[in-house]
Amino acid sequence: MNRIDDSQRTAAKVAGVSGLLAVVIVIFGNYALLGPLVVPGKAAETAQNFAAHQTQVRVALICFLTYGLSVVVLLAALYVILKPVDRLLASIGALFRLVFALLWLLTTLNLLGALRLVGNAPYLQALESNHLQVLARLQIAASFDDYYVGLPFFSLAATVCSYLWFKSGYIPRSLAAFGVIASAWCLVCAFVFLIFPSFDKTVNAYWFDSPMAIFELVLGFWLLFKGLKRADDTDMGYIDGGSTESLSLRLPIFL
Repeated sequence: MNRIDDSQRTAAKVAGVSGLLAVVIVIFGNYALLGPLVVPGKAAETAQNFAAHQTQVRVALICFLTYGLSVVVLLAALYVILKPVDRLLASIGALFRLVFALLWLLTTLNLLGALRLVGNAPYLQALESNHLQVLARLQIAASFDDYYVGLPFFSLAATVCSYLWFKSGYIPRSLAAFGVIASAWCLVCAFVFLIFPSFDKTVNAYWFDSPMAIFELVLGFWLLFKGLKRADDTDMGYIDGGSTESLSLRLPIFL
């Protein structure tokens, strides 16, 4: 495997910033802005909250769009970093993450549809208010469905990339191994939940993706502040960011 080049180091910084930014944005948009407006089991109250706080909902939409953009930047940076390890797998990981980002665009469209239903357009008078509230709640529920449809793609992308991180030795292998396990766990949970919707009563839905989110968060900090490092850098005399490299033969890295 070739030595780490400047484009990979730059991409690592970009991946660190975009990954951390994505986490902050989606948490703020989902839990601080949108979450408080959704009342479980009460369509009318949820619709009334959306009607009364339309600006708050629209700010949440901007957060989700920005999150999708951050994911696109992140997947591009990860591809630059990981393509020397395995170009095909890096491409597959980028494609899966792109599908996930596109589904966030669909989420924003569903929420815009909900806002339209709780608006005051003249044509809405053809339906009774309680019918409009139910339809708006269905649109809001569909936005959450978008996430769980996208979750298998996200977890597949994370599993592939974690394997490549492990194979490359660019980050500590213990961290990469945790990423593989956490992502594979999320993948299994996502598929089981889509087949058996009551699965979240057995395993809380927060536990589906929380371990993977922790991995992505730690990875972002590592890439931003530690950067990339070959597993054999210390043994071979290579210093990250420097120009001195041992002439000794490097041992291949196997999974």
